[in-house]
Amino acid sequence: MTNLLDCTLRDGGYYNNWDFTPQLISDYLNAMQSLNVDYIEMGFRSLNNNGFKGGCAYSTDHFLNSLSIPLELKDKIGVMVNASEIINYDKGMEAVLGKLFLPESESVVSLVRIACHVYEFEQVLPAVGWLKKQGYKVGVNLMQVADRDLEEITRLASLANKYSSSIDVLYFADSMGSLNPSQTRKIISALKLGWSGEIGIHTHDNMGQALENSICAAEAGVAWIDGTVTGMGRGAGNAKIEYLAIELEPYRRRQQNITKLLEIIRTRFKPLQEQYGWGSNPYYYLAGKYAIHPSYIQEMINDSRYNEEDILNVIEHLKGEGGKKFSIDTLDAARHFYIGESCGSWYPQKQIKGKEVLILGAGPGVKKYHQAIEAYIQNNKPYVIALNTQQNIKESLIDVRAACHPVRLLADCQDYLKKPQPLVTPASVLPLDLRQELKSKTLLDFGLSVQPNAFSFGQTHCILPAPVVIAYALAIASSGQASRILLAGFDGYAADDPRRHETDSIFQVYQATDSHVPILAITPTLYDIPAASIYGL
Repeated sequence: MTNLLDCTLRDGGYYNNWDFTPQLISDYLNAMQSLNVDYIEMGFRSLNNNGFKGGCAYSTDHFLNSLSIPLELKDKIGVMVNASEIINYDKGMEAVLGKLFLPESESVVSLVRIACHVYEFEQVLPAVGWLKKQGYKVGVNLMQVADRDLEEITRLASLANKYSSSIDVLYFADSMGSLNPSQTRKIISALKLGWSGEIGIHTHDNMGQALENSICAAEAGVAWIDGTVTGMGRGAGNAKIEYLAIELEPYRRRQQNITKLLEIIRTRFKPLQEQYGWGSNPYYYLAGKYAIHPSYIQEMINDSRYNEEDILNVIEHLKGEGGKKFSIDTLDAARHFYIGESCGSWYPQKQIKGKEVLILGAGPGVKKYHQAIEAYIQNNKPYVIALNTQQNIKESLIDVRAACHPVRLLADCQDYLKKPQPLVTPASVLPLDLRQELKSKTLLDFGLSVQPNAFSFGQTHCILPAPVVIAYALAIASSGQASRILLAGFDGYAADDPRRHETDSIFQVYQATDSHVPILAITPTLYDIPAASIYGL
């Protein structure tokens, strides 16, 4: 018989920081009771407390006891703990387990699952014996097995089999959402060669195959299947519990009523889905295809600084660089490229010294006031730097273009080739494939290194707090010893847009440096910088 486990509050918490309201949890538990699921994973069990997270990030016994858990679910409550937290605790494995778990007889929890990567698997196995002695049913979830050869999977299963008296279920997770039914069957067969106990599967829906893979697993004898309400889960999400309940009914042989589930989908989870936007899309599909961690896609979709070209080019970069392990530092592709010293070879002083520099941003103010801006350029001859591919001023009036973020460079490469101006960029440290794309373009190599809260200018290079093009342009003007810097087209973002804070911070750090050049916005701006009118200059 197949066990159906719902892990909405655990896997879905990646979208709302595990901060579910008590009323939603109550309605959800009632729906799970009516659905007659076998286990409900209420969240993580953890000691890590960095930044605010809701109660389901910790699922303490105190928190769980505060909830209205129906009596019929008392022996169906589970939590998950990450292997990394167990094996890396400085006082030892038993010490951290003792902090995390009471004996099962004193807890509402009856099932504990340990999530581990392949490289953590052997180290964490002794923890299952400790948990079993405390009276818990224990599962071990092997993550990211899709790219492992079948012999290694069998070897890992054989290791687990030595603990078969303590492990109730050995799970494998399609962490990248990249498996198809054929691959799923092969992994199950490989596990069965080494493992004699029950097998579970946790699918992700990057490529739209979570449900099909789950059904295939049930047909192959897998005894535990995971799902979440509307598929709510990290990245593209999981197999939908509402579909699993229907499709797996022949394997479960349990009475179930989906009415309450459909009601909470309409009243509770659809509004959440509209707010957070989980579910498969072409970006998650590509991530699944190239085994890229779905958190990269989730982070970019939820960050207004990334547009369609940015996301596609990050995927292209991670496809080559390897994106199986999520890192926010890796996501910031430019930080990856600009670590270390970058000296450059172009001297801005030769063209800028003593001149005004006019920096043209991408805001609508350039287009709206283009006639006044063009007249000022023709009459006063400032050195004009256009950011990225801004094109609302006559090309003949622009001296150079500046660009420094590799993702934007990749996205706009063909546009730069069509522009007549030289391109100022940290050319010598750009990826080889990007340099090849730009080989027919005149590049002025102004070096760039990234260090938090740093802003300094050398003759041929700069150190910036972030690889943002306005910071780069300010550095070019300062290195060139401009007399002052005029800014047009820096209208600014809304106060709640993260780009507003980022750009304001750049202006603040810049103006605090001893060698900064006076700046003046000459078209309307929301940024906290000095401003005047182009018409009064």
